[in-house]
Amino acid sequence: MVTPDLVSEEDIAKLIIPDDLPDGGPTLKAYIEAKVYDKEGHLIQYHRQPMRSLTQYFLALMAIPIIGTYQGASINQALGILTSVLGLPNSIGSSTTANISWDWSIQLGSGTQTFSPSLTGLAAPILNGTGAGELSYGSLSVSYAGSTIFVSLQVTNTTSSAISVTEIGLNGTIYIQYSGGSVNTYSFLLSYDTFSTAVSVPALGMAVFQITLSFTG
Repeated sequence: MVTPDLVSEEDIAKLIIPDDLPDGGPTLKAYIEAKVYDKEGHLIQYHRQPMRSLTQYFLALMAIPIIGTYQGASINQALGILTSVLGLPNSIGSSTTANISWDWSIQLGSGTQTFSPSLTGLAAPILNGTGAGELSYGSLSVSYAGSTIFVSLQVTNTTSSAISVTEIGLNGTIYIQYSGGSVNTYSFLLSYDTFSTAVSVPALGMAVFQITLSFTG
């Protein structure tokens, strides 16, 4: 029989790996960028800051390629993280097959709120449109270079007043496509951050918001 040793707090402290290890190891880094242009196309504001606030939905989405979508060959049911966090179905009929896929989008907002891993939306989303307080959203661009993914969105302010952007979220949408042709859609907030300095899109101006996910090492 092995008797555990008594360990002091000082001994435990010696075993803790410090947070301030030298740079050089593999690191996942994420950033938010915003470039603002006036109606003549001149760059008038540039903002860049770390993206820090990934949600539990991001973790659950990343679980799909890492640990799969079902428990095992003899247990053909979805993993608990997919049903409890994402709300995906536990199982499908034995005679039914299905594919799972997902895509991303960027949502901008004019509010602010305290971050929580369970946040489901922005405090005050800015709608896609041409009315007062709205921004016209362009197509999302997702590109890849080396070990970095770039997710970019161009917006245009067609109104006569400046619009202030104070929050940004990365949204994800999961599609389950069944063999019978039906598709179930599930949407989630994958990240939420507030800008340390508000980004002001001037009247008749435009801006490009970009989220960068980079693995370095």
